[in-house]
Amino acid sequence: MRNRAAVLCGVAVVVAGAFTAVPADASAPRSAETARAAQAAPAAKPTWKKCGTTDYPTLQCASLKVPLDHAKPHGKQITLALSRVRHTAKKYQGPLLVNPGGPGGSGLTLAGFVAAALPKAVAAQYDVIGFDPRGVGASKPALDCRPGYFDPVRPDSVPSTPALEKANLSRAKSFAAACGKKYARVLPYINTISAVRDMDSIRAALGAKKINYFGYSYGTYLGAVYAKLYPDRVRRLVLDSIVDPTGVWYDDNLTQDYAFNDRHRALMAWIARNDSAYRLGTDPEKVEAKWYAMRAALAKKPADRKVGASELEDTFIPGGYYNGYWPYLADAFAAYVNDKDAGPLVEAYENFAAIDASGDNGYSIYTAVQCRDASWPRDWNQWRKDNWAVYEKAPFMTWNNAWYNAPCASWPAKSLKPVNIANSKLPPVLLFQATNDAATPYEGGVTVHRKLAGSSLVVEEGGGNHGITLSGNTCLDKHLSAYLTDGTVPRGHGAADAVCRALPDPEPLTAAAATSMAASPSAHGSTLHGLLGYRG
Repeated sequence: MRNRAAVLCGVAVVVAGAFTAVPADASAPRSAETARAAQAAPAAKPTWKKCGTTDYPTLQCASLKVPLDHAKPHGKQITLALSRVRHTAKKYQGPLLVNPGGPGGSGLTLAGFVAAALPKAVAAQYDVIGFDPRGVGASKPALDCRPGYFDPVRPDSVPSTPALEKANLSRAKSFAAACGKKYARVLPYINTISAVRDMDSIRAALGAKKINYFGYSYGTYLGAVYAKLYPDRVRRLVLDSIVDPTGVWYDDNLTQDYAFNDRHRALMAWIARNDSAYRLGTDPEKVEAKWYAMRAALAKKPADRKVGASELEDTFIPGGYYNGYWPYLADAFAAYVNDKDAGPLVEAYENFAAIDASGDNGYSIYTAVQCRDASWPRDWNQWRKDNWAVYEKAPFMTWNNAWYNAPCASWPAKSLKPVNIANSKLPPVLLFQATNDAATPYEGGVTVHRKLAGSSLVVEEGGGNHGITLSGNTCLDKHLSAYLTDGTVPRGHGAADAVCRALPDPEPLTAAAATSMAASPSAHGSTLHGLLGYRG
């Protein structure tokens, strides 16, 4: 990001205390849909069963029936999949709902991760609750509009010819049409407001008057919308890597393109600084030129019939989310350029970018939610104009991102209006934001800080990762732990209430590590970034 956090002149702390409860619909938007969302439907108590894993042996699972249409609480029901790590301390602070973002991300394993990653004394005071939002993963029905939609090799994302534009646009239209045909009765109810309503059903089923909430990425918007509709049911609220609610969703995606381009150039600069390892040159601009030359070569001759130009972009986009992937991407880049060896690049694609059935499901929900949440231009001429303008300054991801979202141009379900998340009825809220985050650029954190009265913003200065707490930065985690322990938040006098230094960039891999790339992307970085996934 181009903006930076203000330097603090001084920091104080405040403890979240009592606040005046207001009717749940007092601050809700006045649309009929959101007004209906303010009324809770009855929910049965979940029956928990053991579903522990090697990593998270105390994990429990359950399911919960909720209405497809919350305006008809006794109508058609769908099923949400839940997970839990129970509290073990005498002091119990209630349920802590966690969400990894997306939209379309599964939160079942995240509950285990959060419970394990927090200090034991803190985690022990909460029931950490994960959930697959409606349509996701183990929830039923789970959407999969067009299996294999991302199978390689796709057309070049940059529509440099009318034929390429036609091919990409045809794919996007066919995906939207497939969703409409397959899930016509479900799509109107796959949206953020319905998911928020489900969260309140979870709260009710748990027997809690209020929830604690911890969301990453899109999960920050989900949490902010919940807080808007149900301010008197929020006890604590943690938002990490924050969506700009004023750009939902068309403008936010265009803003992402600039930020990802900056982050890709940061990777090129890192490769240049480590020229002894990669032999691609010491000038970042020349290294970047070699990357685009690789892209052009793959557009003509895909590697192993798997990695063309679009798949190359898919492979490097995760590097914009997490710099722990940089050494693997750099090795693959260097092998292709220096040794004419495409093997590491194909392996990187399979580890970081190849889409399986879970990914197909996640993308189906991503489009269903984003296309339904807000209006998108229906005139493709507007998309063409806007994306070529952005591409001129930020070529790395612009058209790849445009086609990722292009089904929204012909989405079969009518769009809603975004929720104005401005809120003055909450207890102190804790926000975390990195200055160079590409997926949710820094300005989003500042905007939400301004809109949530009394919130505190902790900034990771110089950080470029997406999802920054519980990922190794002890300064950030100190603020998180203090807040979850007793509601303590930092109070400063600038744009940020507290500033933490970013962790150092990674080092190049050793020879042994470079030849033992595992099959799972999460094996190469923090477990958190494997759980958060990509694209929000």
